[in-house]
Amino acid sequence: MSDMRFFRIHRPWEDWAGMLLGVLIMVSPWFPLQARDIVDVERSHLILNCFVVGMLVLGLAQLEYVALQRWEEVASIVIGLWLMASPFVLGYAGDQALQLWHIVLGALVVVLGALQLWQDWNLSDQELAKHPQ
Repeated sequence: MSDMRFFRIHRPWEDWAGMLLGVLIMVSPWFPLQARDIVDVERSHLILNCFVVGMLVLGLAQLEYVALQRWEEVASIVIGLWLMASPFVLGYAGDQALQLWHIVLGALVVVLGALQLWQDWNLSDQELAKHPQ
């Protein structure tokens, strides 16, 4: 039963994990498993998308660490879903390695955001304000 109790409280390591996921998303176009060195318009859109999504995930995780609010967790879930859909929407689904990385990283962002939202669902605004202490 103590294992379930561990996941009932929003802990600071979850926010640090979100920050790490943001950094990984930002550098994902350059992961060594990919053999594409060509920079074209499609690739520049991909890099811009990764940078923006990674910065949003990183920024939201930092906000959660400093001043926790529920909208930040909902935004993390939405951004994670966008990252999972972006290979198909932006047209780089042919890059199998990057597509897999983005689906996995997006799923991790969604799961982490959903876990944090579940943990904080019944807390009052005053209890959320005490989160970093």
